[in-house]
Amino acid sequence: MAKDARDNWESPTQFVLACVSYAVGLGNVWRFPYLCQMHGGGGFLIPYLLMLLLEGVPLFYLELAIGQKMRLGSIGAWTAISPYLGGLGLASVVTSVYLCLYYNIINAWSFWYLFHSFQSILPWAACPVNSNRTGPMEECEKASPTQYFFYRETLNISPSIEKSGGIQTGQALCFLLAWVITYLFIIRGVKSTGKVVYFTATFPYVVLLIYLIRGMTLHGALNGVKYMFTPKMEELANPTTWINAATQIFFSLGLGFGSLIAFASYNQYHNNFERQAIIVSLINSGTSIFASIVTFAIYGFKATINYENCLDRTRILLLNSFNLAEDSITINNVFEMIEKLNTTFPEQFAELSNKLEDCNLENELSTAVEGTGLAFIVYSEAIKNMPLSQLWSVLYFFMLLMLGMGSMLGNITAITTPLRDFKFLSRVSNEALNGKRTKQHLEEIRLSKLWTKLPLSRCLPFIFVSLKIHLFRRPLAQCELAC
Repeated sequence: MAKDARDNWESPTQFVLACVSYAVGLGNVWRFPYLCQMHGGGGFLIPYLLMLLLEGVPLFYLELAIGQKMRLGSIGAWTAISPYLGGLGLASVVTSVYLCLYYNIINAWSFWYLFHSFQSILPWAACPVNSNRTGPMEECEKASPTQYFFYRETLNISPSIEKSGGIQTGQALCFLLAWVITYLFIIRGVKSTGKVVYFTATFPYVVLLIYLIRGMTLHGALNGVKYMFTPKMEELANPTTWINAATQIFFSLGLGFGSLIAFASYNQYHNNFERQAIIVSLINSGTSIFASIVTFAIYGFKATINYENCLDRTRILLLNSFNLAEDSITINNVFEMIEKLNTTFPEQFAELSNKLEDCNLENELSTAVEGTGLAFIVYSEAIKNMPLSQLWSVLYFFMLLMLGMGSMLGNITAITTPLRDFKFLSRVSNEALNGKRTKQHLEEIRLSKLWTKLPLSRCLPFIFVSLKIHLFRRPLAQCELAC
């Protein structure tokens, strides 16, 4: 495609929002809070901000500069710099292909939870009854309703990778819907993407703000926020802390995937990308911290509820075991009564000691959960305990969907832009390249010899709704960083 005929963003604002929509994704909501929790709370911000300054902003700046200067996708841009660097562009495209294969599965899960949020009683609020209708499912009782719904009702997870069990119909339909919406978002290239990002980049902030206001009013929310900002400086001596901080910068900013080069290639030649690189980098990191405050407020609420439920179970156990008056023990004096009863009735208490639970708020707060466990289990656990839980569930999972869709736009653009740069594809319209099926577009695809690749590209992702196992725990950015 001739550079002077290349599409352009309608305004610098569209470009900034596209970068924000791509960079601010699921990792900001479900991985950064986990890293803060695992690596010393507020102390993790020190290596994180240093890595942002030393690697994040410079590399973000570099990718925007390359894309805007060369006005080509990752393959063409790196090849133009040096023929020996073309493999870097190809590697980024391959990585984006891998990302696209599974990223919409997460969006499909968001759709699944979103649709189930419109029920009068959230399906993960209580365990379903067993086949004999004599009580709740034993499997659910051993875990929790939220874990059961995710692993059994949503994933129907299999015990091993050797057992697939076929395609999950509900998940497959949600997966198709996710791809249809993705296609509609990119059907006209940057002309349609530029309109979509106004919503995908801003709506999550509205929901996060609503959740922050609501979260800070929840019982025990301050326990979580206090835990987040209490630094454990000894973690700075742990090399893993610094490695995870560097990895998170790569993963969160989307460095090395080719999306930023592709986005910048649609800029005007004299666009002020220097300022935009700093703005987007700061917005992304600020969002991670903002989302962590929201997450820890919710997490503090959940931990406090679990802690108080544990105390209440202990209170009931003591009342029944020692025939005490109902008002003699409250959750506020459980530990005091345990010491008193242990002193007064040592033999009887010794028989009871193995039945007592270890109720500890610090342990509840320090239980590290990341990824889908945080996004689909911990949040669901907290949401079901809120008033108007259906409303909060719809808002949360729609926000999660917009975060995922925004990142998908960048991943898809990283693939389609280098394809458009090849001469033999330059005459193929955006609709044909993206998969639209009109007679004219089918002829364009046939002439460009793309048709041989279409069946594989459409069918391969379905392996992720048929395996029914949880494969993805570590981001691909760690693979890039290791290379």
